Amino acid sequence: MVNLPRDRMDQVVKRFEMLEAQMSAGPAPDAYVKMASEYAELQEMVAKVRELRSAEHEQADLEAMLADKGTDAEMRALAEADLPGVEERIEALQKDIQILLLPKDAADDKNAILEIRAGTGGDEAALFAGDLFRMYERYAAERGWRFETVSASDGDAGGFKEIIATVSGKGVFAHLKFESGVHRVQRVPATEASGRIHTSAATVAVLPEAEEVDIEIRAEDIRIDTMRASGSGGQHVNTTDSAVRITHLPTGIMVVQAEKSQHQNRAKAMQILRARLYDLERGKADEERSESRKSQVGSGDRSERIRTYNFPQGRVTDHRINLTLYKLDRVMMGELDEIVGALIADHQSKLLADIGLDG
Repeated sequence: MVNLPRDRMDQVVKRFEMLEAQMSAGPAPDAYVKMASEYAELQEMVAKVRELRSAEHEQADLEAMLADKGTDAEMRALAEADLPGVEERIEALQKDIQILLLPKDAADDKNAILEIRAGTGGDEAALFAGDLFRMYERYAAERGWRFETVSASDGDAGGFKEIIATVSGKGVFAHLKFESGVHRVQRVPATEASGRIHTSAATVAVLPEAEEVDIEIRAEDIRIDTMRASGSGGQHVNTTDSAVRITHLPTGIMVVQAEKSQHQNRAKAMQILRARLYDLERGKADEERSESRKSQVGSGDRSERIRTYNFPQGRVTDHRINLTLYKLDRVMMGELDEIVGALIADHQSKLLADIGLDG
């Protein structure tokens, strides 16, 4: 039997019913929008709670029928046949409600900024960074998310030394946040004549996209420098000053954007800076909540090796949850749901244990 806080469930239903009544009374537009947002957040939980209560009443009726010696044989047989299905439904609903009662990460519904950087391994690391970028691009396409490159620094032999993209859509950060860390690849480089397996790495950082209300950047806290954009070809060299570097003086965080439009560069650089500062604030809060910190999948440390992609053996291993899949080719094509789902489930089970709801 799953341990559920019934008083909390009652409070959620009462709040939902109160919002329903207030919304039908025709409040001012601003108030209505706020109420509708909270109403939508509670809707799934209330539907599950009501379904659970209905199933529990059905279970009680069936058990009463079986306990009554006056129940005829035909009705008893029907009750005996129905009871296991009702009990199974109750258990599934209880587990669903458990998950819905977990504390929400305020950033889960946000869009994300994805940063991939080549690590150890030279040209091969840059090629791997490119492979990871395309993997996430395909995963985003599968989920119907918008995926847009913000800036890229090409590798000497292909791939990327660094590439940054924005990912927009429903539940983006909730699904991508456990991708932050060191991704390691083991394979034979195309340039390796002797066929030896090389190990190289790339670092992935997934930051929740911050709105201006999430993080305030004071004008006196930043320095903005413009400079002449330089590129590998002549087309960029003769352009007007367009590269923008923004330095956040209190933290030393620096963002450089070097596309053709100086106006766009400034906007994109501020977008990335805001996300990095927001991520920094979230990290500080996590450290202060040490118990919460322990419940995360991994530490979130960007230097932590989280996953290995072994091409000769066709396997991918996530070291945080000891998950190994022998379908590397499909994972690289963007089929990440199995890995992401397992990481989310592990995170939820640890949260349940932390707050004593693991029954």
